[in-house]
Amino acid sequence: MVSSKARVQRYNQANAPLHVKRKMLSSHLSDDLRKEFGKRSARVCKGDTVMVVRGNEDIRGIEGKVVNVYTQTGRVAIEGVTIKSADGTEKERPIHASNLVIVKLNLDDAWRKEALSRKEAKE
Repeated sequence: MVSSKARVQRYNQANAPLHVKRKMLSSHLSDDLRKEFGKRSARVCKGDTVMVVRGNEDIRGIEGKVVNVYTQTGRVAIEGVTIKSADGTEKERPIHASNLVIVKLNLDDAWRKEALSRKEAKE
């Protein structure tokens, strides 16, 4: 049974096992990819090109390649999106996957390619 209480949902999301958290790491596809694959969203993978659509003005609209995916926190590190640490060094800035739109998919993985094309074959 799934609860409708916000705090229970937050609790379950925070304490979910990693194989379940991995499924929560998905972003919307761009309009072109949506038409091509017949899907609204896909999981974010290393090597995908994404655009930041929500967040601070300094990062909104930036397009870059995914450098790292943090399954534990549900965040993604993007090439060129950095933040200054206290000692002045630049460090990658993790952004939540829901604030991104996938512009170009990394289709090196045969399983991923097959899973994405499975939906368009049904229609």
